[in-house]
Amino acid sequence: MKIEQTPLSGVFVITPARFGDHRGFFSESYSSKALVEHGISTQFVQDNHSLSMTQGTIRGLHFQAPPHAQDKLVRCGRGALFDVAVDIRNGSPTYGQWYGAELSFENGKQMLVPAGFAHGFVTRAPETEIIYKCSDYYAQETEGAVAWDDPQVEIDWGLGVMTPVLSDKDANAPSLADLNSPFTFEGV
Repeated sequence: MKIEQTPLSGVFVITPARFGDHRGFFSESYSSKALVEHGISTQFVQDNHSLSMTQGTIRGLHFQAPPHAQDKLVRCGRGALFDVAVDIRNGSPTYGQWYGAELSFENGKQMLVPAGFAHGFVTRAPETEIIYKCSDYYAQETEGAVAWDDPQVEIDWGLGVMTPVLSDKDANAPSLADLNSPFTFEGV
């Protein structure tokens, strides 16, 4: 398992090894032991599975506030997506900065998005499935969001001329400037 630190502290790209032959492949997609060896001790309690039918679907940027803040380990079960984490930790030297990674069925990559980051993705192919582990249970009363197209964050979603497919909630999410973030940067 290859585990790479991104420019945002705590956000990792994880690429499990695949062992293939004429039948297909086998991959150990999650190993607590491997993560702990890299200083990641997150315990996951919930798995989520989402299907987006249309290419150009954007979901996010979402987070859950304490006491139900979530770390997420995200992978693509089918299709392809561009996965994004935005630092929303007050006092962080990378506050408002984002990192994105291409996750696909073919490349097998995953992204670890810790609490204190807003998370979102855009689908690169029709019928894209996203599968992710969470470190806390869903708690609707702690949901928060940041606008996917916030000019302060300036995420390059790679949409080109494509119009994104959005939920009403995501289309009306507040800007980062209007966010009273419940997260504080605690340093390294």
